[in-house]
Amino acid sequence: MEKLTIGQMAKLNHVSEQTLRLYDRMHLLEPDSVSPETGYRYYSIKQSAVLDMIQYMKSLGMKLSDIKKHLECKDPALIKSILHQRSLQIDEEIRELKYQKRAIERTLQSYRRYETSPPDGTIVLEYLEERRMYCIDAGMNFYDYGIEEYEEMLRKLKTRLISDNLPQIYFCNAGTILRKDDLERHRMYSSEIFVFVDKDFVADDLTVVIPANIYLCIYCNKFEKEKEYIGHLLDVISEKGYKIVGDYICEVITELPFLERKERGMFLRLQIPIKFS
Repeated sequence: MEKLTIGQMAKLNHVSEQTLRLYDRMHLLEPDSVSPETGYRYYSIKQSAVLDMIQYMKSLGMKLSDIKKHLECKDPALIKSILHQRSLQIDEEIRELKYQKRAIERTLQSYRRYETSPPDGTIVLEYLEERRMYCIDAGMNFYDYGIEEYEEMLRKLKTRLISDNLPQIYFCNAGTILRKDDLERHRMYSSEIFVFVDKDFVADDLTVVIPANIYLCIYCNKFEKEKEYIGHLLDVISEKGYKIVGDYICEVITELPFLERKERGMFLRLQIPIKFS
């Protein structure tokens, strides 16, 4: 058969001329001959077999450098080793994609909740399903300080998340806990900060289960209003004769995609688990 020009070889094998030139430079697939007068590259159709092998190994996710090693040494053990490593790499990529997909789902859920939430200051009774949280004690009373110290608590939370090898998708919508005994005594003390997590993504020994319950909730659009709004909840509990049956939770419904005064924009749901007397 006549020798094929680089354009004919590219068209015959559904690749670009640039690809063939790259393979030539890498010594993956060199032309069958090169005209000394013109410098034109010419290929033999038999070389399509090598090109097929390169494209097949690329489809397995192999790098061109690994393909070159395989073609040079012709050792099946090497290709098995390379493919085994690639399989492990794909498993890791799948795991990361699952985390990314879950992060997107959580963010969309946050925005839906924000868009359908009652206005600021609204008090409602809500049944909340069982939840799991990852929680740390930051060693400082959140209520004695301002937003700067809250950011410091978040840094400690992030450090612990990383040290426990948890997906960074959970470093958002953090909340704080005010324990039941302190709440009933109207003592504003909270050094614990948390994020809600998923059972399938975080080991049980790193999580605390919050049981399903009826919660008295108030929605809040300003960090600075929290103490006042906790008072509103306690007033309603006293008026209605409700019984507090668990810890108070300040949950960030969503972190808004814009910053006010260069600060974190948050919409909160303040919640106290109650029992009807």
